[in-house]
Amino acid sequence: MQTLAWVGIASLCLGATWAVPAKKERRKVEKPKPDLVLYENLDLDNYDVTLDSYGDIMDLNNYEELYDYGDLAPKIEVGTLAPRPKDRGALPELGTAAATPKLQPPATTNPIHPASPGPGTVQGLPSCLRCLCIRTSVYCDDTNLEHIPPLPPDTTYLYARFNRIGAVRAGDFMGLKKLKRIDLTSNSISWADVDAFRFLPSLQELILPENRLTVLPELPRSIVRLDARLNRIPSAGVRPEAFQDLTQLQFLHLSDNQLDYIPAPLPESLRSLHLQNNNIQTMHEDTFCNSQDQSHIRRALEDIRLDGNPINLSLFPNAYFCLPRLPTGRFL
Repeated sequence: MQTLAWVGIASLCLGATWAVPAKKERRKVEKPKPDLVLYENLDLDNYDVTLDSYGDIMDLNNYEELYDYGDLAPKIEVGTLAPRPKDRGALPELGTAAATPKLQPPATTNPIHPASPGPGTVQGLPSCLRCLCIRTSVYCDDTNLEHIPPLPPDTTYLYARFNRIGAVRAGDFMGLKKLKRIDLTSNSISWADVDAFRFLPSLQELILPENRLTVLPELPRSIVRLDARLNRIPSAGVRPEAFQDLTQLQFLHLSDNQLDYIPAPLPESLRSLHLQNNNIQTMHEDTFCNSQDQSHIRRALEDIRLDGNPINLSLFPNAYFCLPRLPTGRFL
């Protein structure tokens, strides 16, 4: 028995001695070679990245080879000369110089020429030297004018605001057939000749607020907008039926004057009537509507201002039946 036991122990020892080298040999064989693809079957979810293993995972030596830069635009060197053409026939001869094209001055449409000096200029200066002329517009704002300056014949728009003009004469706009707008805001105009504006066939806007007018001049039939606010015009200063034949008039603004009644009859084209801050105390049934025609409707006249007048609009209920909305004013 003892002999058999010793034989078994000896065999176990010999087996352990031979097993250790075999294990080391197997580990050596299973170690991957550096020539193989390292990351083909790498399981990142179960791999702990540490500072010791970071260099084995990330090999930055071949980083640039992962991207293809062929689609990027080539670098352009600033300051270099353009490449020479391949076709030598396209090259200019060294002994000849290229012809330099002559520059032409820019063409302008309807140029404004300075007007000749006249009594309306100060120190003999033409209006386009004293004022600013841009194409067919003349700007004379705040230039201390005392008279309307002589204007170029193609003038379409005149702005002479904030000056000291005291009167408008019949000859100031003579021959200006293209004149569409006259703006004389904030002057000292106390008088305008009856024919000062009447013979201007293209005049659409006459703007005269903040002056000293007491008589309203006659207007051409082409007028669309009349603004004479903040003057001193009484009802006697408005010619009877002054607006009846102005079939294109849309905006009539006479607020802050001294009117005693509404200047009727008013044209059907009228859209806006501002008469606030006057002395209007009464009106009749035909001021806005035709009392003989109950079916008559004035759809265009939507803006009537009568506030600031000593008139009770509720006393004239039959005067508004043809209007799309009631006038603005006092109804108590």
